[in-house]
Amino acid sequence: MLFRSPVTNLSRLTKTISVVALSTTLAACGGQQAQNGANTGESSPGGATNTTATAPGKLDLGGNVRLNGAGATFPAPLYQTWFQALNQKYPNLQVNYQPVGSGAGIEQFTKGLVDFGASDVAMTDEEIKKVQNGVLLLPMTAGSIVLAYNLPGVEGLKLPRDVYSGIFLGTIKSWNDPKIAAANPGAKLPNTPITTVHRSEGSGTTGVFTQHLSAINPEWQSKVGSGKTVNWPAGVAAKGNDGVTAQIQQTQGSVGYVEYAYAKNSKLNFATLENKSKQFVAPSDESAAKTLEAVTLPENLRAFIADPEGNDSYPIVTYTWILANKKYSDATKAKAVEAMIEYGLTEGQKIAPQLGYVPLPQSVVQKVTTAADAISPDYKISGGGSATGASASK
Repeated sequence: MLFRSPVTNLSRLTKTISVVALSTTLAACGGQQAQNGANTGESSPGGATNTTATAPGKLDLGGNVRLNGAGATFPAPLYQTWFQALNQKYPNLQVNYQPVGSGAGIEQFTKGLVDFGASDVAMTDEEIKKVQNGVLLLPMTAGSIVLAYNLPGVEGLKLPRDVYSGIFLGTIKSWNDPKIAAANPGAKLPNTPITTVHRSEGSGTTGVFTQHLSAINPEWQSKVGSGKTVNWPAGVAAKGNDGVTAQIQQTQGSVGYVEYAYAKNSKLNFATLENKSKQFVAPSDESAAKTLEAVTLPENLRAFIADPEGNDSYPIVTYTWILANKKYSDATKAKAVEAMIEYGLTEGQKIAPQLGYVPLPQSVVQKVTTAADAISPDYKISGGGSATGASASK
C-alpha cells in the first residue's frame, strides 16, 4: 500500500499559509503589532512577532538571483513557506531548499556546493574549521521532537524517562511491559511487540534525540552515545522526518522520533514525556517555550539543550540553524542571503506557530540580527534588533 508523505500535505498547507501570512504581515507594516500574550525578553518566544522586514519594493540585486540551500528536514515546511513568500515579495530572489538531512546539509555547505546549509544541531569546532569562508550559525526557529506512536485505542500515553530510553535501547520490548503499564493505569495496553523507527541518514534530529538519551540514561551513553548517526540497538530505519512519519503510520505497534509539526499535521498520537523535574509534559508551543526560557544562548549562538531544567519544560527541544558564510565572493549573493535571513527573523517568525514551530525570543532575534548583518556591507537588516532599522541599500 502506498502512503502519502506528510510533506505533501504540509506543502499544500504551507502554500496557503504563505500567501495569507504575507498579506497579513504586509498589511501590518506601519506599526500595527500582532497579538501575543507572551512577555518580552528571552523568556518570551513570541517577542519577534512585532518586527517587520525591510519595506516591500524592489530589492536591487542587479537582476534575478537564485540561492541554493540544503540540510535539515526538521524546519523544511517552515523554510519552504518562508521562501515562497519571500519570492512573492521580491520576484527577483528565488531560494531553493532541499531537505536532505543535517549531515548532508553540513557536508554540502562545507564543500561549497550550496549557498547556505541548515542543521538541527550546532556545528562542532572541528566542522567549523573545515569551512573555507567561515561560517555563521544562525538559529532561525525552534521546535520539539516528539515520540509518535501507532497504537490503536491508546491515547494520552505517558512515558517515564527510563521507559522511553529503554524502548530505544531494546530492553523494553512489549507495549504491555509492567513499566509502561505502571505509568498508564487503566490504559488497554496490548501484548504487541514494540517496533522503533529511526532515521537512516545523518540527521540533526537524531543528534538532538541521542544527546538527550545520553544525558538521561548512562547505559545509552556507554553503549550507543550521541551523534547525527549512531548504531541503533534495534528498530527499522526511514529517511527524513517525513519517512519516519510514514513508517509509523503504516506500522502498528511502532514508535519513532519526529519533529512536532510532522506528527501534528499527520495526526499521529505522540507521548507525554517525563522531564528532569519528574513532571510529565506534553509537547506544545507553550512547553517548548518554557524549555527555551531555561537556556541562555551564548554569543556564538550555539546551544545544546540535552536535558532542560524547569517543571513545565518539555524535555526534547532544539533550536535549528541556518549556516551562512561569513564572506561570499559574490557580493550580490551576500546581499541576497542577508535579505533571506531578514525575512526569517521578521515576517517569518509570525508564520512559525501556525506550522508548529516556536518563534525565537526577542533577545535571540537581536543576537542573530547582529551576527547576520555582517554578511553584506550593502544591506542593513530592518527591525529584529537592528539599531537603525534602515532599509536595504538599493
